[in-house]
Amino acid sequence: MDAHKEIDTRGLNCPLPILKAKKALADMATGQVLKVVATDPGSMRDFQAFARQTGNELLEQTTVNEEFVHFLRRR
Repeated sequence: MDAHKEIDTRGLNCPLPILKAKKALADMATGQVLKVVATDPGSMRDFQAFARQTGNELLEQTTVNEEFVHFLRRR
C-alpha cells in the first residue's frame, strides 16, 4: 500500500507510537495515508482503539517478522 508519509516507531513502547502517529496525522491533509512501523506488539490493539476514538480510518495492519505495520487514512 502506498503512503504519503511514513514514521518509524521501532523500539518505542506505548504510548509513544500513538503519540507520534497523532502528531504526524495533524500535519497531513484529509484523505492522506500514514504508514507506521512499530515493534510494540500492543500497537495492534492500540491503533485499532486510536482509529475508533479519533475517526481516522485504519486501512490495514500487517505483521512482518517482528514488526507491526499500520496504515491510517487521515479524517
